[in-house]
Amino acid sequence: MADTRIAEAVRAALAGVEIPGGGDLASYGGLSDIIVTQSAVALAISVAPGMEAAFGPAREAAQRAAEAVGEGRKVMVSVTSDRAPATATGQAAAQGRPGPAPRQPVPGIRNIVAVGSGKGGVGKSTTAVNLALALAAEGLRVGILDADLYGPSIPKLLGIEGKPAVREDGIFSPHEAYGLKAMSIGSMLTPGQAVVWRGPMATSALRQLLRETDWGTLDVLIVDLPPGTGDIQISLFQQAELAGAVIVSTPQDLALIDAQKAIDMIHRMNIPLLGLVENMSYFVAPDTGKRYDIFGHGGAQAAAERIGMPFLGEVPLHMAIRETSDAGKPVVSTDPEGAEAKAFRAIAREILANTPGLRPTAG
Repeated sequence: MADTRIAEAVRAALAGVEIPGGGDLASYGGLSDIIVTQSAVALAISVAPGMEAAFGPAREAAQRAAEAVGEGRKVMVSVTSDRAPATATGQAAAQGRPGPAPRQPVPGIRNIVAVGSGKGGVGKSTTAVNLALALAAEGLRVGILDADLYGPSIPKLLGIEGKPAVREDGIFSPHEAYGLKAMSIGSMLTPGQAVVWRGPMATSALRQLLRETDWGTLDVLIVDLPPGTGDIQISLFQQAELAGAVIVSTPQDLALIDAQKAIDMIHRMNIPLLGLVENMSYFVAPDTGKRYDIFGHGGAQAAAERIGMPFLGEVPLHMAIRETSDAGKPVVSTDPEGAEAKAFRAIAREILANTPGLRPTAG
């Protein structure tokens, strides 16, 4: 296979890269697997804590070596260490360890809003896409980043085809769909290809998708997180300044239990909680108009009140949302006057009312 051939060529090229202390990178025990996708090459160099700077020249040399044999693919090389993350800078300092690096803004992006969930299957990505479109409908310049690297679905939801363009300086040019700028690792994979990356590789890929993409000028970047509370979430929360996070849940008790775990993580990371969305809240029979609370009702609102965070609203369980999502025609854009689109628009307005700083300033 071409992927195997290129991976072998990259490894051979890395034999010419010297590392601190002697030896070459190809035979170095801290070299990760070399991952090759349709349009990217990714690898990580694991080093002892405190050796990150010393391996900087080796990382740059590895970047050049891989680019020379990567046949035009975007090359992503990261240096990682086993340093345990500190829960707070003060705690790290008290223990004599350096704390996390300060959060840095992303050039051109005024606000970053993460959309997460405690578990999969609650409609988080569908909510993220339609929320982004609803914010755009309110006059904001909006982009969306698919940070669910192991299960990317944004290309499907937005009907995006083909890989993103890469400029001569190695910066991605994002896709554009329905007025949104969009980036996803899914656009770089062949159909059915799994992303088999350990935590350091995934977090490095996230950093590069976020910071090596030409987003232009955005009022809000929506980041569709993976479900749960893992490395990708922690990496994003530690490295970037966020305006806040939105949590998506269904009314079921089990989903709400998991949602509360995600909320607890966000609280511990000092990220503002913008609110909780109850998805699949109810079903209205199209023939009779009768409402059915299939998964129960009101659980998310009660949980939000108990936790002390805003409840942003309910999104109904409706065939139109599933059909338009599968077809890459999100309901907020394709049926803006429908009840489903109006639900997302109401949630967007609630967020803007609670967080007016998301709106662009006059002039």
